[in-house]
Amino acid sequence: MHKSQITLPPSARILVVKMAGIGDLLLATPALRALRESYPQARIDLLVTPDSAGLLNGWDVIDRTIVLDKYLFDHPRQILNNPQTLLRLKELWQSLRAGRYDAVLLLHHLTLPFGRLKHQLLMRATGARWRIGLDNGHGWFLNVRVKDRGFGALHEAEYAMAVAEAAGATVRDKKLFLPLGDTERQQARRLVYGKDNTHDVKRPLIAMHPGSGGYSVARRWAPERFAQLADTLYADFGGELLLMGGPEEKELHEQIIGLMQSAMPVRSLAGKGNIKTAAAVLELVDLFVGNDAGVMHLAAAVGAPTVAIFSLSNHKAWGPYTGDSSSQRATVVRLDLPCMPCFYSGHLLGTPEGCSTRDCIAQLGVEPVAVAARRMLRATSIPQ
Repeated sequence: MHKSQITLPPSARILVVKMAGIGDLLLATPALRALRESYPQARIDLLVTPDSAGLLNGWDVIDRTIVLDKYLFDHPRQILNNPQTLLRLKELWQSLRAGRYDAVLLLHHLTLPFGRLKHQLLMRATGARWRIGLDNGHGWFLNVRVKDRGFGALHEAEYAMAVAEAAGATVRDKKLFLPLGDTERQQARRLVYGKDNTHDVKRPLIAMHPGSGGYSVARRWAPERFAQLADTLYADFGGELLLMGGPEEKELHEQIIGLMQSAMPVRSLAGKGNIKTAAAVLELVDLFVGNDAGVMHLAAAVGAPTVAIFSLSNHKAWGPYTGDSSSQRATVVRLDLPCMPCFYSGHLLGTPEGCSTRDCIAQLGVEPVAVAARRMLRATSIPQ
């Protein structure tokens, strides 16, 4: 018999499973905070992927981070044909058993058949009495179930909080959290202002992220439109541009710089500093504009005024999340076509690369994004 909510003992041992990128892990931070506030004496461990493994280091909410490369187990053949993979699975099984967990919280949707099998085996490997997660009709192996009404029925952050509440947690603070220290903030200031504070930054300082995760590059607004947007905002406000992204996006940044027609000062920070340094840079900017990607969630988490460009993916599920429905510091710009979204729609994965024409992103012009950016800059009282 399953339940919809339980209360754990004060000293419970809890494992939270969130094997995703940095953006998705950030969206789980309100749920993690609620668990710690509700169970201050509990042991709370977190199972993540290598991509996001260091993101929450230094946060006293988490006792231990366990890293699992989920891409090693994306297909049955990878497991059966690779002795090293089988060995790692055995080590993981032993580690999870040794945790002697009372409860395991799965912060994932049960979308694909092989994924459901992996999650089921993972949860059973813990030996935990309580298996808590979202149920879309395939969650028979869960004994504490939260109704999954489909992607976008709730924001992903809200779904994670609902799972925490099913474990007896009370959510008091819905804001995202990213632990940043003096080291990251000093590195960020050196990147923005120069090693000896010699760079005279022109305000407003605008950051843009024209890339996206490799899983779905179809989410990328065209480079020439980012260039046109920068020129437009420079004509209206002046300022300076920082292009954000990893080392693999350096060529994309160079392309945008080459397409810009204005005299706007622009620098590429591609590959400069780690992800926490990037977040600390975003603390310093007056505006962030970017595609649906992890950097957009970083911007929202540190409170940067954020304009998010959405196309085929589900903005109701993954839009910039501030934890405050009345906040004016984050907005989504998108078209409203009947085919949108085609990626993560209802209970289905959909099409990560969209359709052949990708009208949802191809037809999104510069002016709607510029309107949102102007509004955001004026609302935050940036000197002109």
